Amino acid sequence: MLDGVMLLWFVLAAIALLFVAIDIRTTPESPVLKWGFVLVTAYTGVVGAFLYVLGCREPLPGLHEQYVAARWRQTLGSTMHCVAGDGVGILDGAVLAHVFGLTGLREFALEYALDFAFGWMVFQALFMRDMFGGSYPRSIARTFIPELLSMNLLMAGMVPTMMILQMQVGRGADPTTAAFWFVMSMALLVGFIAAYPMNWWLVRYNLKHGMMTVRPAAARVHSGHTAHAAMAEAPHAMEAMATEVKPQPTVPVMTLLSFVVLAAGLVIASIATPM
Repeated sequence: MLDGVMLLWFVLAAIALLFVAIDIRTTPESPVLKWGFVLVTAYTGVVGAFLYVLGCREPLPGLHEQYVAARWRQTLGSTMHCVAGDGVGILDGAVLAHVFGLTGLREFALEYALDFAFGWMVFQALFMRDMFGGSYPRSIARTFIPELLSMNLLMAGMVPTMMILQMQVGRGADPTTAAFWFVMSMALLVGFIAAYPMNWWLVRYNLKHGMMTVRPAAARVHSGHTAHAAMAEAPHAMEAMATEVKPQPTVPVMTLLSFVVLAAGLVIASIATPM
């Protein structure tokens, strides 16, 4: 029964990934977020494709700016960017943990470190440095807290899901099996859901970007639109935005909350599957 479910999941995931990879080329979105949607669809299959169509795909020519302006779609873009980058680090960590025989807290520590390193230093700071005037050091400094908070919630949802499913699904911890990738898909999906509320807060107070619209200059002139949230075209845009509204609750409070939620996730994982 489970083998049939996994087979269906992977077949649908392959179709969904093919659709998104082809269709998103004509969507006037930031290249980084385009790759992000492709990665998230690879992780979450038809769910990722559904989120792309519902949250980013331009419904009619010239309407992308207005379409992605809704707060929930902006938050979707922020969460998707987090999961896309962090997922690469987490999957690498899970594979390496199996290779080196790491389990429990040691496995978590490796996945957490690689997750944060790739998600923060590459997918956030490096790829989005144009938002900070092209300065990588400035981007590193400004994206540290948003990435940390979002990642903590992602891991809080993902870790217990992954460990519980690995106990229930035969060979779910072995990267050479389909079961492993099915388990990781389910865990990343739960992590996405867990990280969404934190990303809502980050987007609400302009601490993270959401969806963007990036059109060729000629297309913008012809249509009369300016790019919504195309902050990559305006140096220091994120710094300027971050000063508009003082976050409530404050950043230190939300940072503490993110670690409390992460700890709760680890406790759940340790109760269900002793570390």
